[in-house]
Amino acid sequence: MRMELGRYVYGAAAIGFGVITLVWREFSIWQQNVPHVAMVVYLVAAVEILGGLAILWKKTARAGAVALACLYLFFALTWVPRIAMQPGVYDRWGNFFEQFSIVSGALIAYGMLEAGDSERAGGAARIGYYGFGICVISFTLEQAFYLEGTASFVPKWIPPGQMFWAVGTTLAFAGAAIALLSGRVAQLAARLLTAMIAGFGLLVWLPAPFRTPQQITSWAGNAQNTAILGAAWLAAEWLAGRNRN
Repeated sequence: MRMELGRYVYGAAAIGFGVITLVWREFSIWQQNVPHVAMVVYLVAAVEILGGLAILWKKTARAGAVALACLYLFFALTWVPRIAMQPGVYDRWGNFFEQFSIVSGALIAYGMLEAGDSERAGGAARIGYYGFGICVISFTLEQAFYLEGTASFVPKWIPPGQMFWAVGTTLAFAGAAIALLSGRVAQLAARLLTAMIAGFGLLVWLPAPFRTPQQITSWAGNAQNTAILGAAWLAAEWLAGRNRN
């Protein structure tokens, strides 16, 4: 029996988002377009926590994947009006695709969990996989358009310099997107992409709550990065499973 670690990482991120939403009684910057009404806050937190818990167990995992896919798709769609108002500001597009990458992870998880080799399972996983690949293009563009901002996230103590790693990771995203969408060395690219996103979590986001524990972004950034990490991990596992068949 294969161990689907990506699903557990993805579920842990959803639970983290739910707990953060409950503690702060508000949403992170990626979900800021949602009305901050108490009932909505509690509903979103409940779906995230229960969906995250559900996806950890095989018997309830498909229901959890569906619930989380619907929720994160809703978050993604809330960025569409802001994109329409400011289509030239790529940050709006970037936020949409960051949320959609998490939707893609849920679709891959659902497809991998569906019994047998059904057409529905294959379709969901493929849509999720290629959707995630498109999102990686957006990650590339977002870093390229905001290169100085990207560099500012890199810890100063890492040699040879912040801009070096900003450019390097942007090129890595670009290479991963090409590999994932073309199918050439896609499994290797997915694994390396997963490792890079894990590195972002360890070096950039994990220390953030220790520096600024009062800011929701410090905590939600960890959940956001972990959710995208889970999606990348799921994509790598889906490719590995497909290559075994």
